[in-house]
Amino acid sequence: MFSYYLKLGLLSIRRNPLLSALMIAAIAIGIGACMTIITVNYVMSSNPIPTKSEQLFHVQLDSWDPNQPEDDGNFEPPDQMTYIDAMALMKAQKAYRQVASNKSSLVLEPQGDDERPFSVTSRNTWADFFPMFDLRFVHGGGWDDASDRNLERVVVLSKEINERVFGGENSIGRRVRLSGMDYQVVGVLDEFHPVPKFFDVTNGAFSDPEEIYIPFNVAVEYELPRNGNTNCWKPVDGDGIEAFLNSECAWIQFWAELRDNSEKQEYMAFINAYAEQQKELGRFPRPLNNRLNDVMEWMEDQEVVEDDARVMLGLSILFLFVCLINTIGLLLAKFLGKSGDISLRRALGASRSSLFIQHMIESGLVGLAGGVLGLGLAWLGLRGIEMLFGDFVENMVSMDWVMVLTAIGLAIVSALLAGLYPTWRACSIAPAGQLKLQ
Repeated sequence: MFSYYLKLGLLSIRRNPLLSALMIAAIAIGIGACMTIITVNYVMSSNPIPTKSEQLFHVQLDSWDPNQPEDDGNFEPPDQMTYIDAMALMKAQKAYRQVASNKSSLVLEPQGDDERPFSVTSRNTWADFFPMFDLRFVHGGGWDDASDRNLERVVVLSKEINERVFGGENSIGRRVRLSGMDYQVVGVLDEFHPVPKFFDVTNGAFSDPEEIYIPFNVAVEYELPRNGNTNCWKPVDGDGIEAFLNSECAWIQFWAELRDNSEKQEYMAFINAYAEQQKELGRFPRPLNNRLNDVMEWMEDQEVVEDDARVMLGLSILFLFVCLINTIGLLLAKFLGKSGDISLRRALGASRSSLFIQHMIESGLVGLAGGVLGLGLAWLGLRGIEMLFGDFVENMVSMDWVMVLTAIGLAIVSALLAGLYPTWRACSIAPAGQLKLQ
């Protein structure tokens, strides 16, 4: 029977193409607008590392000024960490893995005579960064702990930089010159574009990952430039790099991998004990307020999905509702216009339930067509956002299969809901009165 009702629905749609086109267009416009915003919100709020998000924790130590709230008057701990504290935690080695890192920029000087130097972004980090965040390699791998300790000038390249500098060849063992110093290539990353960029939300949740990776201690030793946010609640006592490193300036992101709840509790106890120790030394003047947030908790804490995006999502859903109201009116006009046919079928023995199912299937076909067309409109909407905001939203304007199926499903469900009242009205008409008018 389903195939029979499907055939009747298609014939009905073809019988009145103008009215059918208007209904499909109404649903398509609503779905297109709604799915454009839903897709952006979906990407912004997605889990960037689902296999380990509950084991990776952003560490916050509350070392801030007691008389000056760091975050909107809520006395939240700083998002980042001072060099003193980050190195103390790295030295303690209390987590299964731990990583202190910051962002930098360097000038890469290609070896070819015809190649011009160009700027690259750098992530200054530790050996644990690569296994901790599940990075995959095309060639080679990350450096080891000995490289961190011995200040070895090694580098991991992104796939894009390896393509640009070495033509995509296996560059392991070769050298690249960065801001006047040679570094040996030990690894080339595979594609790595987490959205959001969870490990450094402070410097841009939706910015691209860095293009090269070098040991953190090397960056400090050679006083490489620091990019991103640096917040100080006390003036730096003196000049030079040593004074800055010993200051109360927070500029380092710190993450710890804790495999289960017991490790989390032990690490929390450790950082609280560390804070108490620092209080005895005259630091950490505020009440104990250290934090361990896993990846998704950290995304929520940092409000990665901004209020404006949520407002736009609500408005898009309201717009879809308005489109459905129009669709209800069009379906009502169409189904009531078929009252003669419906009454004749009723007189010939068709049940009210069979007629109801038939017209609901027709509504579903309208929704399916509207969903397919709406996908095209959503794609155009995402391209428009990309053109408007440029590279900043490049990673947020693509639809995966989840969003495609969501669009189709939302369109069909919307059309079925819109078809409920018109179908009920059409099937409730008394056959006798309509047959007398024929």
